Amino acid sequence: MTAVTTQAPDTRRAGRTVYVAAVVLLCAWVLVPLYFLFINTLSSPDTVNSFPKPFVPEFDTGSLAFFAGFAGMLSALKNSILVAGMTMIMSILIGAPAGYALSRFDFRGKEVFRLLILLTRAFPLPLLALPLAVMFIRTGLDDTVFGLALVHTTLAVPFAVLITFSLFSGIPMELEEAAWTLGCTRLTAFTKVVLPLILPGITASAIFAFVISWNEVFAAAVLTIENRTLTAFLLQNLDTSPLHLKFAGGFILVVPALIFIFAVRKYLFAMWGIANR
Repeated sequence: MTAVTTQAPDTRRAGRTVYVAAVVLLCAWVLVPLYFLFINTLSSPDTVNSFPKPFVPEFDTGSLAFFAGFAGMLSALKNSILVAGMTMIMSILIGAPAGYALSRFDFRGKEVFRLLILLTRAFPLPLLALPLAVMFIRTGLDDTVFGLALVHTTLAVPFAVLITFSLFSGIPMELEEAAWTLGCTRLTAFTKVVLPLILPGITASAIFAFVISWNEVFAAAVLTIENRTLTAFLLQNLDTSPLHLKFAGGFILVVPALIFIFAVRKYLFAMWGIANR
């Protein structure tokens, strides 16, 4: 009995150690590359090309100043914000009703439909590039912000549907039924009871849509020429650029998404509270 009692704390201690080590490794996996990206962005070209790398930045803003005056940067940034914003709105307008229907209604082929939603991501975008380009040229959507937002929406909708489906499923149906007995219609019960509870999850789904749109580069490079997003614009112009400009360009691409996620982080944390119900 004593041996078993002694072994239990040792097992818990070992499990806690493994857990802490896994968290530390995961944080290092994410933060270390960002830290060195930050250091090389704020270092002089000679320091960037030297070895070993410094652990403290020199706060040389020459590389960032180069991009501040680079022709086309502001236009590409505006396009990225517009495309990401439209992608967020359209993915929620399409994905949230689909997720609600999947969680509240039973119909023939429901499981197959959920599987098909996942399979939409099984087709690589380069495989669809040629037919998409031909279709967009024929419809006049090529080289437009709205056309690119449509493509990004198709990439974000599967995530929006599955996220909202799991969140709607975590809200008891009895809450809506109680609202019906008090005179609410299905629509008013949804807007007054379900929507306030699900709003953090919908916001989190919109965040994923924003990040998907912001980071996507292939469709923007193929379907646009004059109205390219910031990602496609920088990758096109940084292909043969010096190393210090590549670091600065990567920093410019990463920072806006990080700031956006940090600004709405409370909705991400609130989503876990809904999903775990």
